[in-house]
Amino acid sequence: MTSETVLSIFLGVGLAASVGFRVFLPLFALSLASFFGVWELNDNWEWIGSLVAVMTLGCATLLEIFAYFIPWFDNLLDSIAVPLAAIAGTAVMVSTVADLDPVITWSLAIIAGGGTATAIKSAGATGRLASSVTTGGIANPVLSTVETGTAVVVSAASIFAPILAAVLVIIILFIIFRIYRSLRPRTKS
Repeated sequence: MTSETVLSIFLGVGLAASVGFRVFLPLFALSLASFFGVWELNDNWEWIGSLVAVMTLGCATLLEIFAYFIPWFDNLLDSIAVPLAAIAGTAVMVSTVADLDPVITWSLAIIAGGGTATAIKSAGATGRLASSVTTGGIANPVLSTVETGTAVVVSAASIFAPILAAVLVIIILFIIFRIYRSLRPRTKS
């Protein structure tokens, strides 16, 4: 496995994690990176770097970011975004992974890409629902700001420093796991 292949996997995992926070933002970042020649995509995915894709994903990104600042509507978006995150996480992995057999590429895409995006999006949706119930939705814009900021940081790291992005993803998944464990009801034996 070449270093280019390893970096492409780290790029895909980082962007898939970002998809867990905002579905369109990492796709837009990937589109911009391809458009400006920062990152080369697989032949079948070069269309993501077109001007039409940049404009479309840019508009979708702005709509998604601002929609998450509307309390209660953000919960509705999460019900749609969880399955979309699985698809988008898989797609970013497939579009970025270089020089691997298609079976390995798709397996990685589904497990690492779709799985990471779904885990993060599900945790975020659960947190937002808890915030809506406990604060009446008042704290939801704060959560939205943190999620958007995290998506921006991890997306940028994925494109410009894929190894750092992989480390960030591990840290994020560790934090989510710790929060889940602390909230899980304890059973007495």
